[in-house]
Amino acid sequence: MRRYPLYIFDLDGTLYRGSQAIPGAAETLLQLRKTGSQVRFLTNNSSQTPQAQADKLSAMGIQADPSEVLTSGLGTAIYLAERGLNRAFVVGEPGLIAQLESKGVRSVTGGEECDAIVVGICRQFTYDWLNEAMQRIVAGAAFVATNTDATYPMEHGFVPGAGSVVAAVQTCSGRKPVVIGKPNTFLVEMALRLSGTRPENALVVGDRYETDIVSGLDAGCDTLLVLTGVARQAPAGQASAQSLLELLD
Repeated sequence: MRRYPLYIFDLDGTLYRGSQAIPGAAETLLQLRKTGSQVRFLTNNSSQTPQAQADKLSAMGIQADPSEVLTSGLGTAIYLAERGLNRAFVVGEPGLIAQLESKGVRSVTGGEECDAIVVGICRQFTYDWLNEAMQRIVAGAAFVATNTDATYPMEHGFVPGAGSVVAAVQTCSGRKPVVIGKPNTFLVEMALRLSGTRPENALVVGDRYETDIVSGLDAGCDTLLVLTGVARQAPAGQASAQSLLELLD
């Protein structure tokens, strides 16, 4: 298989499931780095900071630096900061709030004014949060979603993803969100820009066609669908692999 100057890897279902590395992931990335390729990690998971994701990968034997990790939470923080939306009511978890605050976006509580509603994975989601988000969106706050993944893979199956929470807020508010994570090209384009790589010199690798692969294609990159997570077969014409080790062939 062709060698690329830059490989952009999804995480859940591509490099690991839950707390378990997918067989061949560590070996593949080590060999790609040895050939001089850059590696970036790109995830729709908004609940973990880049440092936490890098620590998780390192514990699995996969070399990773926080500067190489781009999350939908970090992308959301950058999106809001660039537009001066510096106060957000967050339907999400502490890791998302930390990423927003790292870019100067303050998390507000009930009764405080806000510029935006940010919705990500939220395993503590309640009716009160749903109502608060709806009321603020109806009153004019921007509606931003970290991602719309319906599920994400764990060691023994799938659990509801951020898209389930986003759908609830969208349904009651009657508003569609700006979506930062894949399939939006925002994160892929960040990875390209920060690594100084042109799209044609990058390969985007992921386990979901409708998010990972579509974002890579729309950004102008080559793509590889791995059948280790969500996807069980590839659409006609889409390059695919049963194992990441096939990248070394």
